[in-house]
Amino acid sequence: QVQLVESGGGLVQAGGSLRLSCAASGRTFTRYTMGWFRQAPGKEREFVASIRWTGGSPYYADSVAGRFTIGRDYAKNTVYLQMNSLKAEDTAVYYCAADTAVRPSSRSPYWGQGTQVTVSS
Repeated sequence: QVQLVESGGGLVQAGGSLRLSCAASGRTFTRYTMGWFRQAPGKEREFVASIRWTGGSPYYADSVAGRFTIGRDYAKNTVYLQMNSLKAEDTAVYYCAADTAVRPSSRSPYWGQGTQVTVSS
């Protein structure tokens, strides 16, 4: 059974940084794309970033490009999201997702439980 467990969320001031982690287990993820999504109160879940487990160029939402970096650690079966220059509008619950499709979407089959990120202005 696939399990995705996020960690690393918290409260940070605007301009600060946080690093989210997503520990994946339950199968071999070499054919998967790993993604991060977020959902703010009253808004729909939106795509943030994604990367193929085996490599290739990552994808970013325009709203985070240049500030966020997605990466993976093969040895730890973990995907990271380094978030710099955080803004109040980055406040949301962040979710990790896994999919065999080229790009994860809201219909991706595997999701973590989410981790709260709050940016104070």
